[in-house]
Amino acid sequence: MSGTNKEVARGLYRRLNEGDFSVVDDVISDDFVEHEVMPGLEPTKAGARQLFEMFHKAFEGASFEVDSMIGEGDKVVAMIRMTGVHKAEFMGIAPSGRTINVGGADQFRFEDGKVVEHWGVLDSGALMQQLTGAAP
Repeated sequence: MSGTNKEVARGLYRRLNEGDFSVVDDVISDDFVEHEVMPGLEPTKAGARQLFEMFHKAFEGASFEVDSMIGEGDKVVAMIRMTGVHKAEFMGIAPSGRTINVGGADQFRFEDGKVVEHWGVLDSGALMQQLTGAAP
């Protein structure tokens, strides 16, 4: 099962990179729970879609690159890299024209081929530094 779940997770990233947000409807369960709280977004399927849309709107060439992925049982963990050029407001930060390259980790739990839970960690310090140019 973990091999199939990994394929679904890879497909999620691939389709998001293409700007195909219908992937949310295809691979995320209606009773999805987001454990990575984002200010202003509900921890639901709709909130996840809003986040992806917001990211693509704010970053030209927005991309999620998978560095590595491990699947076991009903869980898949991916080490990822978010990249893009900051061209529109993002979480209250005016467009800077700066390129971002930020690491993160996603853990998905699957049921019946769909994502039912997500836990994530993003290097938000590096993101803020790259967006604002502020020294650490």
